[in-house]
Amino acid sequence: MRLDKYLKNSRIIKRRTVAKDACEKGRVFINGKTAKAGTEVEIGDVIEIQFGDRTFKAEVTQITEHVKKDEAKEMFKLIE
Repeated sequence: MRLDKYLKNSRIIKRRTVAKDACEKGRVFINGKTAKAGTEVEIGDVIEIQFGDRTFKAEVTQITEHVKKDEAKEMFKLIE
């Protein structure tokens, strides 16, 4: 699944266009490398996003095309 679509489906970022913009500005990393919006996400990948002075870090645990709002948080595991 594309990175921008994964970020939207997992509800880490609300809109796919916002996710795409974050990728284009170099704020999103997969396994420590800068990621583009079209980068394929796989289970076990570590996604890191820089929101201003905060950093969000999570591991991909599930990839699903259609997910309900309540189940979206099961798609990733937060990393401290």
